[in-house]
Amino acid sequence: MTDGPRVMGIVNVTPDSFSDGGSCSDLPGAVEHARMLIESGADIIDIGGESTRPFADPVSLGAELERTIPLINAIRTFSDIPISIDTRKAEVARQALTAGASLINDISAVRGDPDMLAVIADSDAEVIIMHMQGTPDTMQVDPRYEDVVGEIYDFLAERLATLAAAGIDPARIIVDPGIGFGKRLQHNLSLIKHIDRFAGLGRPVLLGHSRKRFLGDLTGCPAQDRDLATAVVSALCLDKVSLLRVHDVAATRQALRIAQAISQAD
Repeated sequence: MTDGPRVMGIVNVTPDSFSDGGSCSDLPGAVEHARMLIESGADIIDIGGESTRPFADPVSLGAELERTIPLINAIRTFSDIPISIDTRKAEVARQALTAGASLINDISAVRGDPDMLAVIADSDAEVIIMHMQGTPDTMQVDPRYEDVVGEIYDFLAERLATLAAAGIDPARIIVDPGIGFGKRLQHNLSLIKHIDRFAGLGRPVLLGHSRKRFLGDLTGCPAQDRDLATAVVSALCLDKVSLLRVHDVAATRQALRIAQAISQAD
C-alpha cells in the first residue's frame, strides 16, 4: 500500500506569474493563499519571488528578498509546515533558511550562482535540482534533444555527482526533470510517460507540471483553467514520483485519493 506522493503547494509572490496573473504579489494575499494551501492538504509550501516563465526577465536580489522573506516569516507565525524557497540566488536561499525554510528549489540545478553550493553545504537543507535547457529568457526559443529522457537523466546524474563532490549528502537531494523548461510538447509528454526512469538515480523525483503550457496545447485551456488537466497527470503519476508541485492542492488531493483507491481495490 502506498501513501502516494507529497504535494507541494505553489505561492508565486510575483506580479508577472504566468499561472495566476500576480494574484499573490502582495503580502496579505500571499499569506492567505499559503493558509488556503495548507488547509487544502499541502505537505510543503514552495515560495518564489522571481517569475521563471518563458522569456521572463530576472529580478534584482533586493526585490526577490522583499517578496519572499516576509512571507516566510508570516507563515512561521501560524504553521510549522516545511517551506521551500524557489530561487537561483544564494543570498535569497541563505536568508530564507534563516527565516525558516528547509528546502531550496533551484531551477538552475545549482549552476546559476557560484555561492549556492556553499549555502547548501553549510546547511542541512534539502535541495531540488532541476533540468533546464537554456535560461527562462531563452529556453523556449528552439529546444532540441536527440533522446530527451536519456539526456536529462545524464544531466541530473552529473549534477548529483557534482553536489556529492562538494560534500552535500545525496540523501538531501531531490531531482526534477523540468517539465516546460526548454521542452516542446512531445518532450514533456515523453518525460511524463517515462518519469519512473528517473527513480534510477536513487533520489526522490519531483514532477512540476502544474498549469504548464503543454496542458494548454492539449486542452486549449488558458493557464488558470488547467487545474483539471494538472490533476489528471498527477493521478497518472501516483506511483511514479515522490513529489507533485501544483497550484491547486485540493484538486490534486482529490485526484490522488481516487487513483489510490482504484490502485488498492481487489
